[in-house]
Amino acid sequence: MKDGKITKKIYILSGAGLSAESGIKTFRDHDGLWENHSVEEVCSVEGWERDRQKVSDFYDARRADLENKEPNAAHIALANLKKTYPNNIVMLTQNVDDLLERAGCPEVIHLHGTLTDLRCESCKTEFEVGYESQEGKQCPECHSDNVRHNVVMFGEDAPKYAFLNVLTRAADMLVVLGTSGQVINTASLAQAVKNSIISNLDADPSIDGYFQTAIHEPATTGVPKVVMMIEEYLILENQVV
Repeated sequence: MKDGKITKKIYILSGAGLSAESGIKTFRDHDGLWENHSVEEVCSVEGWERDRQKVSDFYDARRADLENKEPNAAHIALANLKKTYPNNIVMLTQNVDDLLERAGCPEVIHLHGTLTDLRCESCKTEFEVGYESQEGKQCPECHSDNVRHNVVMFGEDAPKYAFLNVLTRAADMLVVLGTSGQVINTASLAQAVKNSIISNLDADPSIDGYFQTAIHEPATTGVPKVVMMIEEYLILENQVV
């Protein structure tokens, strides 16, 4: 079966639950903290304007911590799916880590930015910093030292949310993995798409009911099952065509 014959588009939207089993804490734990910091303190425009050094130090620490993390079975399953069906799978993630890429997944769309990049506030260039500290870095384009983390904060625009508008028009299937739906209204997205699957560790009747299929397992066991469902859907649709 040649991938080029399949025209269906599957949009996969992942969140913090995808990376939790790799040791990366969820963006907002039940106590409202991320790595013992108030989310508003280190993830908002107000927090950034109040204490830029604290916010920069926070993201430096997250970057250094990420270097020692490894992709888990869920990342690997998704990467293999994307490589097998490159023209049919659109990979969207709310995560700022690079574990999907390190699992071999191409063309990941990071809706909330990327931890391993910095952004120049003077010319808006984004450039890779890897797992290094932001301290002493300059923009490779304009050589300004007015640079910051490349993670979208509360209170500023998220330009790549435009892909969510495309999703509602173009997706034949929506797959939601490891996200509560608190930041992006996944229930609303599911209502706009004919076929839908959600996989989260915990059940949430207020969201799950909008999806055709709901799986409640850790990502490392739930996502491989979802991948099998996606492949069965693509194969069946190809046979119908």
